[in-house]
Formats: sequence, structure tokens, C-alpha cells
Amino acid sequence: MNLLEQIDPNKLPEHLAIIMDGNGRWAKQQGFLRAFGHENGTKSVKKTIETCTKLGIKNLTLYAFSTENWNRPKLEVEALMKILINSLKKELETLDKNNIKLNAIGNLEKLPKKAQKELFDVIEKTKNNTRLTLTLALSYGAREELVQAVKAISNKVKNNIISIDSLDDSIINEHLYTQNLPDVDLLIRTSGEHRISNFLLWQIAYAELYFTDVLWPDFKEENLYEAIISYQKRERRFGKTSEQIK
Repeated sequence: MNLLEQIDPNKLPEHLAIIMDGNGRWAKQQGFLRAFGHENGTKSVKKTIETCTKLGIKNLTLYAFSTENWNRPKLEVEALMKILINSLKKELETLDKNNIKLNAIGNLEKLPKKAQKELFDVIEKTKNNTRLTLTLALSYGAREELVQAVKAISNKVKNNIISIDSLDDSIINEHLYTQNLPDVDLLIRTSGEHRISNFLLWQIAYAELYFTDVLWPDFKEENLYEAIISYQKRERRFGKTSEQIK
């Protein structure tokens, strides 16, 4: 039985999130600059989107650029922004043809104006697509997201728009960047690192975590299948006992 045949189509994660790590190390292993790794990483992005679409996964969120990544060398940041702009231009037709909706989360105002323009253009042109919601986390940091949510909620409490006694999970969710997305079911991190790196801290509260040593540019369809198979073998109890969920 091949890997695809081992996947239960009725137990797919509704929301898959991926920390795409290892581009720089992959490039150094090949004897190239880090930017070459980021360029090759776009091939894995494309293959992952195609595989999720084929399987029927409804939500895919990719950690593309963190708030901390702005501290990287200027040339690398410029290369990443250029890759982002070119990818958006190149993939618009493919996204639309495959009924994929583009979404973005993070402090998007920090992106270069040209990148913002391309990003919002693709978001607008794919907004009615329904097969898969592809979310790019750009200039994203979970702590910053939570701080912004706390500020917005506090302001509403102060102005008697929200009662402090009514505060619950749902109100916090409504003030996050991901307000229109379900919680993450499966989080994958490539490259052998075992960290969350300030990614979707609220949304992964009950996610299954999957770590692989594969560097992102080497992440293939089979690697995604392996992660999903591992996810489907796990017992998701959400605080209950095994007997209760059976």
C-alpha cells in the first residue's frame, strides 16, 4: 500500500499550518547564498498547495516571514520580498484556476509598498474562491498579534462596547488576524528544529505537532503524506479520557 492509500479522506486536518524552515541551510549545503534556498523553497510551496488541493484540505497556513525576520541581513530580506512579489505575479492565474483563495495575516503595513500592492491584488482577485484558503503569514508574530487583540478588546471595554464579564475565547478569536479561520489541527515544522518560533500561539492550543528533519526545499508530496498519516494515528482527546471520546 502506498502512502496516499494509507490516508483516510474522512480524517483530514481541517487546518494545516507549516513552519517552512531550512532554506538557508539547504543553500549553504549546496554552496550557494541563502537567497538561492528561498528561491527553491517556492517549489515546495507550490507542491504542498497542489497536494492539499488534491487531498481536500480546506485551510493551509504557511509561515513565510516573521516579525523577527526583519532583523536578517538587508540583502536577504530584499531577496525574500522580491521572491514574494514574483511568486504572487506568477501564481495568480494558477490560484484562480484551481479555486484557491489567498489570505494574509501579520503586520502587512511593514511590507514594501510594491509587495503590498501585489499581495492585495491577488487577495482581491481570488476572494470568491472556495476550494482551499491559502494563508500567508507575512511580517507575522503571534505575540504581536495577541498584543493587538488585547489593545482592541480593552478599547471596546473602555468604551462600553464589550462588557468585561462577556469576555471569552470567541471574543478573543474575533480580534485575531485569523478570525475567519478554524483552529490549527496539524502543525508541521521542517529542518529538524523543535520550536514554535512565535507562530499561531493561540490557534495551536490543541494542534498535533509534527517535526521532520527534511529541509524545506526537499519537502515533497510524500513527506506531507507521512505527516498526515502520523496525525491520523493520534488520539485527539481535547482534555477528555480515551474512554470518553470512544
